[in-house]
Amino acid sequence: MKSREKAIQILENMKKAIIGKDEELEKVLVCLLAGGHLLIQDVPGVGKTTMVKALAKSINLTYSRIQFTPDLMPSDITGITLYNKAEEKFIFRKGPIFNQIILADEINRTSPKTQSSLLQAMEEGEVSVENTTYVLRKPFMVLATQNPLEYQGTFPLPEAQLDRFLMQISLGYPQQKEEEKIIRNYKNNKTLEHIKPVVNEEDILAMQSEVDEINVHDDILKYIIGIANTSRIHKDIHLGASPRVSIDLYRGAKAYAYIKGRDYVIPDDVKAIVPYVLSHRIILSAEARIEGRKTEKIIDDVLERTYVPVVKSIEG
Repeated sequence: MKSREKAIQILENMKKAIIGKDEELEKVLVCLLAGGHLLIQDVPGVGKTTMVKALAKSINLTYSRIQFTPDLMPSDITGITLYNKAEEKFIFRKGPIFNQIILADEINRTSPKTQSSLLQAMEEGEVSVENTTYVLRKPFMVLATQNPLEYQGTFPLPEAQLDRFLMQISLGYPQQKEEEKIIRNYKNNKTLEHIKPVVNEEDILAMQSEVDEINVHDDILKYIIGIANTSRIHKDIHLGASPRVSIDLYRGAKAYAYIKGRDYVIPDDVKAIVPYVLSHRIILSAEARIEGRKTEKIIDDVLERTYVPVVKSIEG
């Protein structure tokens, strides 16, 4: 795994901008290496945008930020066809989605119609405009931020949209000592001039290719399916994990094993990412919501109810 060291360099580079959130940054890297998309839900001002910008600068890919507002239109994302009088023909002007790292900022402040304009790009890596399909340049990753739904002016993301995000994370408020460092470094973090690229497009593609080669034992695959099945029959869950969730657990576990220095997946790799892959994609039952049960606790119970295989070293 020649590129594994470079993956760790990305992580260390991002830590220069985001202080005290090592576990969350690790999941961002997992999502990138697995070829997935990331949803970041948190209150304003905790560093969501800074984290995405630090990632973009670290990996030296094309980057665009889309500020989602109530009046944003799908064509503001995908692009628009204009008539060129000089050439007497229509010309398609590409929108910001035609970059590699997309920051969809405050995605739940726009209408469901505009939110859905991201679906094809996220699922198929393509954009269709007026009977023409454009293939997006790889690697391609959408990192969307959203405010909690109780904030005014927000629209809940449809289940189909949520299901396109491999993971959801939350940064949360920093500890006191960490906040002191953030305040002292606020000038650097405003411009991120101290963040320099450590890898390029070829490096990222090589890492993703190596992640694909990570070994997954049949018992681990059955464990992943077991977690999904347990979520589907759990009394506190109305809508359990879809087959796409199982696929994403498979992809994410391989990426997690990769950055941990292994060429094979163990049960702990799966356990480490389950909360981030499931939390935004299961719907609690009405009784569970009324009784105030937490999604995190229910996911923990799903893991406890699922048989964990004992897998010996299967390296090679």
